[in-house]
Amino acid sequence: MEKVKELSGLVIVNKEEGITSQGVVNRVKRIFGVSKAGHTGTLDPMATGVLPVLIGRGVKASEFMLTSGKHYGATLLLGVTTDTEDVTGTVLTECEVDCTEEEVLSAVSGFVGEIMQTPPMYSALKVGGKKLCDLARRGEVVEREARPVTVYSIDVRRINAREYYLDVKCSKGTYIRTLCADIGSALGVGGCMKTLQRLSASGYKIDEARTLTELEEMSDEEKISFVRPVEDVFKKYELVTLPDFFARLARSGLEIYLHKIKRSFKVGDVVRIADSGGFFAVGEVREFEGGLAIKPIRQF
Repeated sequence: MEKVKELSGLVIVNKEEGITSQGVVNRVKRIFGVSKAGHTGTLDPMATGVLPVLIGRGVKASEFMLTSGKHYGATLLLGVTTDTEDVTGTVLTECEVDCTEEEVLSAVSGFVGEIMQTPPMYSALKVGGKKLCDLARRGEVVEREARPVTVYSIDVRRINAREYYLDVKCSKGTYIRTLCADIGSALGVGGCMKTLQRLSASGYKIDEARTLTELEEMSDEEKISFVRPVEDVFKKYELVTLPDFFARLARSGLEIYLHKIKRSFKVGDVVRIADSGGFFAVGEVREFEGGLAIKPIRQF
């Protein structure tokens, strides 16, 4: 399977429940026969859904995917709080729920927009170089600063008196477990997350993803065709195709002045760089002594 070993690009995995995100990465490496791979945003073991995995030279594109928004479907369980803010944790409190649907809808609406959110102890976030979840497993609790996140929208559907389905679109860094816990707190009964599915990430949707089992059952040809090219990560950026002379300069890491290639961009713009052979780098427009120029920042 020599061709597969040389693959680079993006694999959209539909993560199943019970496996860690790193576990998915390890399976993807074996399935595609590559030595390098990395995911672009952790999903808890209990969570399912879209987990983009970069393989081969594609891992260099990870920083460009971590900034995008996310779309989740989650079940909020009212009347229960846990130390992990989801149903996998130890129950801390439990009470009856007498909230009306209107009260729940009103409480949820208060979490739409830019909000301050304190990261949970059971998270992969690092404080002082140590993962919070590792500290939490040792029974340690450390101070965490609340930080701003943005919840673009929450659509709510009542399942029963204690459970509500939340369809959430939010910025990176938003913890849905914490959102559920905070909504429960606002209602005065407590709450936690019962289920979580990531419906989209980095612009890729659940119907584009495949489970690890489905990937393992593919033929070599099917696996190769399923891997998206690295350029796909940057499809939102404008393409700049350089003549051979300027392409050689760009491949050497040198800036390409806009007036010389007769293009117009503003400082901070990110572009795809290609030559007659296709895409090979991502560049950023910066100010130099000679004027505005495209500086290659990642070569593929």
